[in-house]
Amino acid sequence: MEFIEVDTYNELSRRAANIIAAEMILNKKAVLGLATGSTPIGVYNRLIELNLAGDIDFSNIRTINLDEYCGISPENPNSYRFFMNENLFGKVNIKKENTHIPNGNAENLNAECERYNTLIENLGGIDVQLLGIGKNGHIGFNEPNTSFRKGTHVIELKESTRIANSRFFESLDFVPKSAITVGIHTIMNAKRIILIANGKEKKEILDKAFSGGVTPEIPASILALHPNLTVIYSKE
Repeated sequence: MEFIEVDTYNELSRRAANIIAAEMILNKKAVLGLATGSTPIGVYNRLIELNLAGDIDFSNIRTINLDEYCGISPENPNSYRFFMNENLFGKVNIKKENTHIPNGNAENLNAECERYNTLIENLGGIDVQLLGIGKNGHIGFNEPNTSFRKGTHVIELKESTRIANSRFFESLDFVPKSAITVGIHTIMNAKRIILIANGKEKKEILDKAFSGGVTPEIPASILALHPNLTVIYSKE
């Protein structure tokens, strides 16, 4: 595990984006595992800049997003499909058909989970996975539990997660209570993982995740077992 501590969010974003960009340059058809939330936005802004400058090319890149809320249409401004279109996909030369996000509005959510597992397998797995970390240690929407869930699955969101995400909604009442998330097995099978965390409020959970042993009660702790993990933490 490589742990990089930087002073600013801009430096965090630049470091993470450079790792992803290097993979894209080496592998024109790379499969990128992508995350949502406020922390990755700076990474995406940097990738957009590099694309517009002609330094990286998204035309044959494939993407797999970690998760999506249940019961929200892709056109909803609070959906993760909408987020990705606004913050990355709509600003680079990527083909829409090469961008993949679970359908949280599917009639049969279990079938959707199976479809997504098969899709990832058919793409050959994930080359670089970008992750954030929740204050309770969740990665994707893999919440604290008594065991690690392997494949894509429907998860009931913890109240703490819903409260943390309520800042994006009109109120807590509008935050969905469940989501589809890629499982721990898929994340751990990524060839490389970049975990980004910004601010003092994330330092405590990072310390718990990487100094207290592996436990499903802190899902991110399993990342310590990955052979190619980079953690980038900003003190800002």
